Amino acid sequence: MVKVLISDKMSPLAAECFTQRGIEVDVKPGMTPEELTQCIGEYDGLAVRSATKATADVIAAAENLKVIGRAGIGVDNIDRDAATSRGIVVMNTPFGNSITTAEHAISLMLAVARQIPAADASTQAGKWEKSKFMGVELMGKTLGIIGCGNIGSVVADRAQGLKMKGVAFDPYLSPEHAKTIGVEKVELDELFQRADFISMHTPLTDATKGIVNKEAFAKMKDGVRIVNCARGGLIVEADLKVALDEGKVAGAALDVFEEEPATDNPLFGHPNMVATPHLGASTIEAQEKVAEQVAEQMADYLLTGAVTNALNMASVSAEEAARLKPFMVLAAQLGSFAGQATNSAIKEITISYEGICGEMNCKPLTAVVLQGLLSPLMEGINMVNAPAIAKQRNINIKELRSDDAGSYQSLITVDVITEQQSRSIKGTLFNDEPRVVEIKGISIDAKLGPNMLYITNHDKPGLVGNLGKTLGDAGINIATFHLGRSDEGGDAIALIEVDGTPSAEVLGVLAKLEHIVQTIPMRF
Repeated sequence: MVKVLISDKMSPLAAECFTQRGIEVDVKPGMTPEELTQCIGEYDGLAVRSATKATADVIAAAENLKVIGRAGIGVDNIDRDAATSRGIVVMNTPFGNSITTAEHAISLMLAVARQIPAADASTQAGKWEKSKFMGVELMGKTLGIIGCGNIGSVVADRAQGLKMKGVAFDPYLSPEHAKTIGVEKVELDELFQRADFISMHTPLTDATKGIVNKEAFAKMKDGVRIVNCARGGLIVEADLKVALDEGKVAGAALDVFEEEPATDNPLFGHPNMVATPHLGASTIEAQEKVAEQVAEQMADYLLTGAVTNALNMASVSAEEAARLKPFMVLAAQLGSFAGQATNSAIKEITISYEGICGEMNCKPLTAVVLQGLLSPLMEGINMVNAPAIAKQRNINIKELRSDDAGSYQSLITVDVITEQQSRSIKGTLFNDEPRVVEIKGISIDAKLGPNMLYITNHDKPGLVGNLGKTLGDAGINIATFHLGRSDEGGDAIALIEVDGTPSAEVLGVLAKLEHIVQTIPMRF
């Protein structure tokens, strides 16, 4: 039975969803890293929020783990490289808390503009310091949005309702989409120079770590106000404190910090600082939504192979998974054939999709081809880690598509270039059954069985008889026999399905037969 561990506190809807889908679930929040490492080996799936750290050590102990699901957006707590190398899908729920986090950013923006927390504390302390808390309006001000994805786009929309002007920095934001969401796309330095308010909505990466620092503050307007509901580490906190002390920054509102839980921080207690304990996604609606979404996504993958919101492989809907299934089998066979026929380092692979399959989601098919290609060379390869391993090995991967497949409704071609040779194999589907239709430019019509012999030879009389006799003398039954040749007397190939696996002695006898160039046993 498929088994999933929920290792963080999340809505009971997640466990209910797994149970309803027929998946056994254990809910064990608050485990130590050692406890998690000891028990993770018995689970197929791991559902987390931000508390659990899925480190390389945890992943190394996860012998059966197939998927890690994050109920939320950020996956800083998951070692994605380690998961990918082990073939574990990492998925999140990027849309589940977009509204909630965006609303929190707007709330903090208003709070820091009107000094609401300090005014509240002063008033409840019996003081009436009306003149002390002079604020600013948001209307007419320029809001600089750093990162304009799901959450940043919602913030831009809400800012328009407040009659703010939006400028955004995001390398992946197209000018067309910028117009759609009502912002002007600018470079980061221009955003710093123009913004009255700055709101952070970018992931924490090597490129974004410390993106708001001493040099950035020097480029900003005097009296700028900054909000961060994204990730701690985007702002250099020591530099922010100096900017607050000097008045360069009139106010800052942070929901996230470099170190969390943030029980002690040099920014705490500053009169122009507003702080919340990572509440961006903390609404009843958001927590229920992301818990249910991550459970549904993980269950879909574990039970049907459907992949949604994966961060380390192509997404495949349940409908696509069903439609792709026979093509996945074909792609796996073609990749495996090419891999088993290859005996030198691979430099380049070109995968061509023609006809119906050329109009489909081909990324999963490419991953399966690479899985089949690399599996004969190393253990532990699957469609999750195969693309990454191919990249590590400096294999150049090309993917071509066409809606014209000639005489076939669909055709997949795998061309492999190695240090010593090139290989080409083509396949199609006949009534959803995979068939090989061409090898090295030679036409053939063959169904691949569990045990195959791939033979290249010269087209000469008597060869077929000698092959049959040799196998018969060894007690090996021939299930199917497929032949192809370039021209009379030229290069030829044979694909022979046999019952059982020929011994090394039998293969040696076959290799010595007259006119045989090469004999390769294959398993599918």
